Amino acid sequence: MFASFGNLANSMEQWILALGGSPWVYPALTAFAIVDGFFPPIPSESAVIALAAAATSGGGPNLILVIAFAAVGAWGGDQIAYQIGSMVDVRTLRIMRGERAQKALDWAEHALEHRGPAFIIGARYVPIGRVAVNMTAGGVHYPRRFFMLLAAIAATTWAIYSAAIGIAAGFLLHDQPILAILVGMVGGLLIGTLVEKIMNVWSRRKVAKMIASED
Repeated sequence: MFASFGNLANSMEQWILALGGSPWVYPALTAFAIVDGFFPPIPSESAVIALAAAATSGGGPNLILVIAFAAVGAWGGDQIAYQIGSMVDVRTLRIMRGERAQKALDWAEHALEHRGPAFIIGARYVPIGRVAVNMTAGGVHYPRRFFMLLAAIAATTWAIYSAAIGIAAGFLLHDQPILAILVGMVGGLLIGTLVEKIMNVWSRRKVAKMIASED
């Protein structure tokens, strides 16, 4: 089943890349990123990376628009995943019944409990991980507004980072897209950890100010 989904993903990616300099490439990329947010067999990183690489060579799409439309689509997809998780038992979904998906859900529950912000942001860089974390966030009723903020940070950094990898790939990694995506995953986890630390510092300072004002 996943092999057929993989073929579908490759076909969608090739279709988006074929649009090249057409203005239709942007809504197509957005739609691809939206579906990617709640359907793990359809990763959109490779499309962003490839379009960014094409943009650096001239004659391709506008790099800023690639980043913007990819970020908007990613954020929208994450919201859909959260909503699905809040409405159904994620573990019973057909695409999440496999051993790998169940392990990802176990990981997501543990991650949200202990390191929520870091893993919501970091999981955006891991195709099946982001779906598991975001659906689980909806299932455990993780604060929606906070999730929306974290998802916006995740989507923006993911789009920028994927484009940066694409730019680098245009010069250095012509025939190694998988390596580029793996580098992106590691970078995403590091970004998530950094943001979590910043938020923890900000939260402690806010609590300290509240206590000081009460005194």
